[in-house]
Amino acid sequence: MQPTDSHKRIDILDYLRGFALLGIILVNILPLMAVKLPEPGSWNAGYQRFLFLFVEGRFYTLFSSLFGVGFYLFISRANAKGKNGYVLFLRRMAVLFILGWFHVKFHPGEALSVYAVTGLLLLPFYKIKKELNLGIGLILLVGLSIMAFKLFMVVPLILLGIAAGQYRIFEELGGKLKKVAMFTGVMFLVSLAGMINQIQHAPSTPIGFFEGGIDETTYMFLSIGITIGPAVSALYAGILILLLHIPIVQRLLAPLKSYGRMALTNYIFQTVFIYLAGYVFNLFDALTYLESLVVCLIVYAVQLVFSVVWLRFYQFGPLEWIWRGLTYLDMPPMRKRKKEGLIS
Repeated sequence: MQPTDSHKRIDILDYLRGFALLGIILVNILPLMAVKLPEPGSWNAGYQRFLFLFVEGRFYTLFSSLFGVGFYLFISRANAKGKNGYVLFLRRMAVLFILGWFHVKFHPGEALSVYAVTGLLLLPFYKIKKELNLGIGLILLVGLSIMAFKLFMVVPLILLGIAAGQYRIFEELGGKLKKVAMFTGVMFLVSLAGMINQIQHAPSTPIGFFEGGIDETTYMFLSIGITIGPAVSALYAGILILLLHIPIVQRLLAPLKSYGRMALTNYIFQTVFIYLAGYVFNLFDALTYLESLVVCLIVYAVQLVFSVVWLRFYQFGPLEWIWRGLTYLDMPPMRKRKKEGLIS
């Protein structure tokens, strides 16, 4: 977590993106594989409840806010280099939308096209004062969270990410650990209260999304989960940031940085690997919840190893390289220079 200048990557953002991706696939695999409804009282039912308490609505919120941070940094760095950051950003969102349009044909509900459209809508907020962006973002997020409007929450989450970039929250974090610890403590209390409330409204039987509608109890359980999602994801982020300032933990989690640095490639190829496993091993409509976890663990292993090895030799992930080239209309060198050695 060394301090960075305005043109260097901020490592913590890559760690957080990688962490978010680990959670996203656990939920995304369920509809893609049409995972079987668990039997009441089974281990599979317990794992389903775990997902709704600790995963569902927790990781996409983190990923969305990180997109907002990247939104701000991209334009700022482009402008600092003497380029027209707005034009480049428009081109960047157009490419992302096309990727999302293609991806959604295989993965209904995917996020890339939503991010692209939201990014374009929020472009004027780049020039708005950070205090105003923070205030508008918080008000919208609280309101939409209470109403459990999950899709529309992307707007304030990205706006808050822009504000975080304006406040330079993720830069030189070593000097802000006390504030991070205090923030994490507050989010722990909020998350704990919310989860206790959510558990009290938990349905007695597993939730069957593929079996028809849901009853009022289940609706309340899911709505509370959406409402507290941003607080829980903020708690996760705070804990991870604090842990990464412990040298041994940072070394152990180093592959997560590579995983997050190739977030676009890994996000789309999560879908590719899920479908590949489904077709090759005939897993559609056949997996239990715990078996879906096994598939995810295998995908983790493959992608983490691939990301680490790939970035030892190349500057960008495969799709990141294409995205960057189409954004700047100039394909950058893929391989690392020899003098860079194996530094990632």
